[in-house]
Amino acid sequence: MGWAIALHGGAGDIPLSLPAERRQPREDALYYCLQIGVQALKAGKPVLDVVEIVVRELENNPHFNAGRGSVLTCNGDVEMEASIMDGNTKNCGAVSGLKTVVNAISLARLIMEKTPHIYLAFDGAEAFAREQGVETVDSSYFVTPENIERLKQAKEANRTQLDYSEPTSKVVNNENLASNGDSQGTVGCVAVDNEGNLASATSTGGFVNKMVGRIGDTPVIGAGTYANKLCAVSATGRGEAIIRGTVARDVAALMEFKGLSLEDAAAYAVDSVPKGTTGLIAVSATGEVTMPFNTMGMFRACATEDGYEEIGIWPNIKN
Repeated sequence: MGWAIALHGGAGDIPLSLPAERRQPREDALYYCLQIGVQALKAGKPVLDVVEIVVRELENNPHFNAGRGSVLTCNGDVEMEASIMDGNTKNCGAVSGLKTVVNAISLARLIMEKTPHIYLAFDGAEAFAREQGVETVDSSYFVTPENIERLKQAKEANRTQLDYSEPTSKVVNNENLASNGDSQGTVGCVAVDNEGNLASATSTGGFVNKMVGRIGDTPVIGAGTYANKLCAVSATGRGEAIIRGTVARDVAALMEFKGLSLEDAAAYAVDSVPKGTTGLIAVSATGEVTMPFNTMGMFRACATEDGYEEIGIWPNIKN
């Protein structure tokens, strides 16, 4: 048994031709956030603190589809969502529809710890944020020029856009952001400490050009986020498919009821949903790590106490 940590920056059709100037900032951010998590685990911080700290850092990075980098709804504003879960107690908190909260993951944790509820959304969540004194900003803070351009492209193509999906040929022919693979990804972190305590956290801005009020898998406990005494899981991809597949809970259930290993359970869960929709990161109570996906790629990173470290995007490629 030993500590382990994994994080992701989104899964999708990440082209192998992704230019270095688009790829490198995300890889650098994953490495930076991984080191923050590793140092926190080594310092003996509670595992719930570790996953929150890491996801906050990812939310503050505009290269990912969460917090500062959240993509825009069809109305041109953000609706951010997040959830967090403690494996020992199964306590959890979730939030949707945020427009002004800088770090959605921290509000999700406050919902878990300061209310009798699990899930708050939209005006109620914003009101609770103000009551708790969490950091908020004008919603224009989240509306970046890059995401305005992504929304424009998605509207022209008459579609919603998954984290890294290619636009239609009509848009590809223009040398634009999307054709260069410059689309961001949902973020998540899972961790286990030396005592086998587990936690999971996930945060996102959703789809480009999503309908106002749409809620994806990220804040749905058992779909995008789950943790118990066996494992912690954070999923990313096409939210509707992940919700239908109860992907995060399935990993835990396969371990508990079928006796599968973490790796086999996670692979089975990902293979059980439509190809091109899903990726996940997971750790077990004994310090195992797995990061399967059925999309073209998934920005991911992990480290374990025995010295193993990986940062990757595509299958069988370790950077």
